[in-house]
Amino acid sequence: MSADTSPRAVVWRHRALIMAGVLATYMQAFNISVPNAAVLHVQGGLSMTDDEIGWVFSSYIAAGALVMPMTHWLAGRFGRKRIFLLSLALFAVTLVLDTLATTPLSFVGARIIQGAASGTLAPLSMAILLDELPPLRHGHIGPTWSVTAMLGIVSGPAVGGWLSEFHGWHSIFYLSLPIAIGIFLVVALCLHEKKAPQSAPFDFFGFAAFSVGIAGLQMLLDRGERLEWFASTEIRVEAIAASLGCYLYLMHALTRKNHYLNTTVFRDRNFSVATAMYFIYGFVLLPTLALTSPMLEELLGYPADTAGYLTLPRGAALVGGLILTWRVPSWLDNRIFVLGGAALSAIGTWLMLGYSPVMDASPVMAAGALQGAGLGMLLPALSRAAFSTLDPVRRSEATVIFNLARLFGSTLGISIVQIFFYANTQSMHLALAKHLRPYGPVARTTGHLAGSQLALLNEAVTGQAAVVAVIGQFKLLLVAMLVASPLAFFLRKSRTSH
Repeated sequence: MSADTSPRAVVWRHRALIMAGVLATYMQAFNISVPNAAVLHVQGGLSMTDDEIGWVFSSYIAAGALVMPMTHWLAGRFGRKRIFLLSLALFAVTLVLDTLATTPLSFVGARIIQGAASGTLAPLSMAILLDELPPLRHGHIGPTWSVTAMLGIVSGPAVGGWLSEFHGWHSIFYLSLPIAIGIFLVVALCLHEKKAPQSAPFDFFGFAAFSVGIAGLQMLLDRGERLEWFASTEIRVEAIAASLGCYLYLMHALTRKNHYLNTTVFRDRNFSVATAMYFIYGFVLLPTLALTSPMLEELLGYPADTAGYLTLPRGAALVGGLILTWRVPSWLDNRIFVLGGAALSAIGTWLMLGYSPVMDASPVMAAGALQGAGLGMLLPALSRAAFSTLDPVRRSEATVIFNLARLFGSTLGISIVQIFFYANTQSMHLALAKHLRPYGPVARTTGHLAGSQLALLNEAVTGQAAVVAVIGQFKLLLVAMLVASPLAFFLRKSRTSH
């Protein structure tokens, strides 16, 4: 018997592929959030303006979300192993490109390509786990995959903050390089090629229209504030592209039976309601991180490593809630956990409205832990609700749409909170600083204000305005959650509940 077919070799191959699939899922999610606590280091190293910081996250997420639905067709057409290896190789190359970037444009370009490469990693990792594990254990794959992805997202800021503080921001990307190379070698040596005898047709027109619409909208939101919105020709072009792309896709979806992202799954009420809620809670999941770490570093003066550590209670509570909710017996009414998770998340976000420049770290940890626990309950509860009444034949298509809802919710949420943050900072600064003049009302009580004194006062006012603006964005997230929560009452009781 050859070494390749001996029982020991077969067991080793299975375990290696399972570990590779789990690590690929973790790495893909980890690289979404790893720059979070390092944004000030990245900003300083690349001379990025404040309104460009959101691109670090939204470019990666949006590119991955657009490519993800193509995974099944790509694997069937060119082979699962080939696409997986190509994605890993491209991902590794872009990790190096991230570190070599010298301008914001080159860095964001590398993140876009990196996000596109990551779009196939998670679905193909799931496919590998389904192939390598026996059918009796398939029920554990969904929870394992979700927990791994969330672990990647919630551990990213802490690891990235520590690395950037002590080893420079480039190290946050070097960390994933040996992991990507290790996964590549395991897959190259152990995974057998699997290719469909006849690949299913792919709706390229629908994909192109949808991609143009989403990309145009994302660019409009990301660039609008900097270019003064419709005063800019670029923004007008992006608005036309977004409108035309969405219109063409909508007409295409309404007039063609089989199309990209088959929308017939929305005929199931539970799936439609749960997907809408998943989108809105995705709006809260990553934007909270995008606001918290910069607030801690820039406004409260915490070092990057400490800012990263302060996100850990939220992450631990989120993963704990996720694991516990997945283990809840199926006969319990799932809607209880949707409402309970929504309530906890809303309370945690409400506590964030009490943040102030003189607070210590405890309010951040307490509010984050409550919000994380609520989101940890919500994500698996909504997943169960979405698929509990859906025809099993449609679950494959529905899974893609359901995950895209969270991803697009997060990337649009990051862009929107950035827009309101900078607009509110400017308006609050104008309101607070309008009397800071050498001979204004302040000067009548303190004497003539010299230029250096005015500069110090202006800096203090800018900090106060930014704090008020950050709290305003948490208020926006709270409103989104309060709007989404009543949708839980439209969910039907799960078929497995008694």
